[in-house]
Amino acid sequence: MTTDATTPPTPTPLTPTVPARATPAVVLNGLGKQFPGTSIPAVEDVSLVIAPGETICIVGASGCGKSTVLRMLAGFEQPSWGHARVAGVDVRRPGPDRGVVFQDYGLFPWLSVAENVAYGPRQARLPRAEVRERTARVLASVGLERVSDSFPHQLSGGMQQRVAIARVLANEPAVMLMDEPFGALDALTRTEMQHELQRIQREAGITVLFVTHSIEEAVYLGDRVLVMAGGTAHGTPGHVREVVDIDLGPVRDTSSAAFNALERRIDALVHRGNAREDRAA
Repeated sequence: MTTDATTPPTPTPLTPTVPARATPAVVLNGLGKQFPGTSIPAVEDVSLVIAPGETICIVGASGCGKSTVLRMLAGFEQPSWGHARVAGVDVRRPGPDRGVVFQDYGLFPWLSVAENVAYGPRQARLPRAEVRERTARVLASVGLERVSDSFPHQLSGGMQQRVAIARVLANEPAVMLMDEPFGALDALTRTEMQHELQRIQREAGITVLFVTHSIEEAVYLGDRVLVMAGGTAHGTPGHVREVVDIDLGPVRDTSSAAFNALERRIDALVHRGNAREDRAA
């Protein structure tokens, strides 16, 4: 049976976990990756400085290296050159300061919702009382108290993705890395989750890197949009074509002229040619 997520209770506001500070949340400096046995780097020369609490959306054609950049920042892949830093510390392996949310949810099917959310704090060997308190607080913050004893297969796709986000929040990360997290959801649920992510990001002050194929979603969610191009399928390394500022304020009207102009601009950048000479254009 699928649990309906259309009328969740009013979420409890989150406590910000990332204080304002001068140190950038994330620094990507000349980041590149070449996989063994390949002649062309999957990604090269990706550089970006990200402020605490900023949301960066990454768009580009399939194979341009969006997910590879995210995986290097997560510590799942080691860069071939350059480096990634979080709060001034080089990324060398996965860590609790970076939470990752995937499209396929990645929940443990044999654990309840509450047990999935509590998994990280338990692995960190936090005191039982703190694990219970943190789990209850995070469940309340994303409106999951009613289904805390349910198992993933009993939930709708939107609710499962809500659990996946809650599991990341329970670790109190400074950075949340999201790889097309809403791509498998229906249009209505996707919109709900976009609103939910905005609220969580605003209240918790978390820095977000969000990979998406949807340009509309990128303009709606991002403070800036990183447009990538190239890729081995095009005979050139994946690279940054342009970083577009989204100067629309916190409330975004997807039907406004300004929103549509930014969407058209980014769409043109994504679909421009990918030849090597294009990089100097």
